Amino acid sequence: MDILEETRMLNGKLVDTRITPNVKLLPNHGEQFSDLGRYKRLVGKLNYLTVTRANIHFVVNVVSQFLNSPSEEHWDAVIRILKYIKGATEKSQIYENKRLTQIVDYSDADWARSPIDRRFISGYCILVGGNIIS
Repeated sequence: MDILEETRMLNGKLVDTRITPNVKLLPNHGEQFSDLGRYKRLVGKLNYLTVTRANIHFVVNVVSQFLNSPSEEHWDAVIRILKYIKGATEKSQIYENKRLTQIVDYSDADWARSPIDRRFISGYCILVGGNIIS
């Protein structure tokens, strides 16, 4: 909430997705963002927030790749993350007291989708007894 207050986004519009679907952020694409320090500070705060908000980890990683020369398009992506966070403040992870013998895992992968480096990206989570552990 402090980040939303600082950026004057408390009364902003909400979005349901962390990043605009089918948008590929590229380096040196579009008009240069004028306030490099502001971009770096806000992305740094979002990076710190990923410790407690794992659902934004991937998109914060994406916007972190442009810290040296962000464009207006990259800034718009950061603002969209903030709008998502505002809409998701009511949602949280709940740890339930279930038998610890139940283990469930989920994974996802993105095969060379990034036009920058064509790298493979994957993610996973492991739940034991309904509680996320990794």
